[in-house]
Amino acid sequence: QVQLVESGGGLVQAGGSLRLSCAASGRTFSTYALGWFRQAPGKEREFVGAISWTGRNTYYVDSVKGRFTISRDNAKNTVYLQMNNLKAEDTAVYYCAAEAYGPGRSTPSLYNYWGQGTQVTVSS
Repeated sequence: QVQLVESGGGLVQAGGSLRLSCAASGRTFSTYALGWFRQAPGKEREFVGAISWTGRNTYYVDSVKGRFTISRDNAKNTVYLQMNNLKAEDTAVYYCAAEAYGPGRSTPSLYNYWGQGTQVTVSS
């Protein structure tokens, strides 16, 4: 069982930066792939990026490549989403999710555990 808690969301101007954190409970954090997803009002949940359970591989949706970076600190049971050069279209609730021994996939249904989400609002 893994519990995930996101933090770091807020209101930022376009062009600004935020770093989201997702803290996990449990001693098996290092065996989980972690994904970041987002959902804007009236839209479906969208894959943002993921890091494999080994930490060797990261994946991003095209719209955030070069702006967002995912990293993990297994010693702190935490995964991060560094978001730079934010745009108004990045406004959404951001969720982290965990998949045991996952490669870092983009399909939400493949993830076993989800956090409650954190709101990111980018003003233009």
